[in-house]
Amino acid sequence: MSVVVFVPGDAAAIAVGADKVAKAIEQEAVARGLDVTIVRNGSRGMLWLEPLVEVRTDHQRLAYGPVKVSDVAGLFEAGFLDGAEHVLSCGQTKDIPFLARQTRLTFSRCGVTDPLSLSDYRHYQGLKGLEKAVAMTPADIVKQVTDSGLRGRGGAGFPTGIKWKTVADAAGPQKYIVCNADEGDSGTFSDRMIMEGDPFVLIEGMAIAGIATGATKGYIYTRSEYPHAIRTMQTAIDIARREHILGPSVLGSTYSFDIEVRMGAGAYVCGEETSLLNSLEGKRGIVRAKPPLPALQGLFGRPTVVNNVISLASVPVIMDRGAQFYRDYGVGRSHGTIPIQLAGNIKHGGLYETAFGLTLRELIYDIGGGTLSGRAVKAVQVGGPLGAYFPPSLFDTVFDYEAFAAKDGLIGHAGIVVFDDTADMLKQARFAMEFCAVESCGKCTPCRIGSTRGVETVDRIAAGIEPERNRALLADLCNTMKFGSLCALGGFTPYPVMSAMTHFAEDFAPTPLIEAAE
Repeated sequence: MSVVVFVPGDAAAIAVGADKVAKAIEQEAVARGLDVTIVRNGSRGMLWLEPLVEVRTDHQRLAYGPVKVSDVAGLFEAGFLDGAEHVLSCGQTKDIPFLARQTRLTFSRCGVTDPLSLSDYRHYQGLKGLEKAVAMTPADIVKQVTDSGLRGRGGAGFPTGIKWKTVADAAGPQKYIVCNADEGDSGTFSDRMIMEGDPFVLIEGMAIAGIATGATKGYIYTRSEYPHAIRTMQTAIDIARREHILGPSVLGSTYSFDIEVRMGAGAYVCGEETSLLNSLEGKRGIVRAKPPLPALQGLFGRPTVVNNVISLASVPVIMDRGAQFYRDYGVGRSHGTIPIQLAGNIKHGGLYETAFGLTLRELIYDIGGGTLSGRAVKAVQVGGPLGAYFPPSLFDTVFDYEAFAAKDGLIGHAGIVVFDDTADMLKQARFAMEFCAVESCGKCTPCRIGSTRGVETVDRIAAGIEPERNRALLADLCNTMKFGSLCALGGFTPYPVMSAMTHFAEDFAPTPLIEAAE
């Protein structure tokens, strides 16, 4: 009987040599006359252990990692195909503490299955949600998603069910489901992991959204920087069409739904839904004024649902297990689970799916293991390059939309980037303004001009030129951008700038001149 060995085909694992490791295992098995089947699964999200090689033995998965090509011969010598001990042994994969403590709903199959095996997907409860959806009325589907408390996982946290109901109730000969997979925030990779590791769950979620709202066409708008995700999604869509999951009769029902993948050109602002829609239409990616809302006049002027990957990928479990099952996870008005991405200067970086309610302190220290450098944590930025910088005094903040808003922060796409005590927060504030200036679509003055003036003002503070006056000017600029910008790019740039000035004032103080003799 062939021994099954799993080597991730996820971009994060490939970046550290997974393709070469898979090839080395194949060659070593052939040289030893051993029958080995290699499955290129998705990543489990424990990025410090990549490439994580797993062996299936007696209905369990044993993990070894991180594996280099030079380790492969030694693994065979030790008998890893039989689950033998080795210096790289991590025990049973499911028992690794980082994985064992998670509540995996959206990511339940990621890293477990062959991403392009529909039989694997079905075996691990895939398509159960869609099967139930085709037997329900669209209104009942919308109600179930609404009752679950699911909120947009792309950053805004808007209730998904309300958006769906608006589109469902809107009149129009054609409606669309648009998946925003333009994952451009620093420290975020959950969308990519789903598309590369469990693409059918996104297809299933989009099909359910289509049935619920009367949309017959879906688009996945993703980044040109994601070639592996694009290739995997396209192949999965082709399989789904062949198996009648997509097409004129979804699972043999009267509902029709199909999906196309579209690739962006690298503009950060196209992560904003109206810029994305312009880009999909073949226009320049600039922000549209609202109203009208995309739910009423979106793609090609038709009613359109625009949801993030994780929002849509969370729908199948809601339809399968019920609204109350999902709603029971979380705290306050933040229901369900959220895939938190730990990045930056952190020992155990990766993806951690859990119910809302953990504190930043637990995430950084208990789960992330503190800084990789071993130095003290100075700040964490939550929510991408437009997220606020939180100091250690705010680390007891609960991971919850309202709790973060109360501290002038935002969860965004749930990326956490950690900085140790060598970070210069004035430079981080400058980066935020510079990033906004580079990525601005140019349509509105507060974003286009405010960010450019912001860079200049930070530079004057750094040079010690009228620091008090320029700090006041920078705060005024931030206020104008926050309340005057058309979209979140200009509107959220003040978060990192103001939080850096507020919590790390010492980095904005004039630097004493150093005597020439010194």
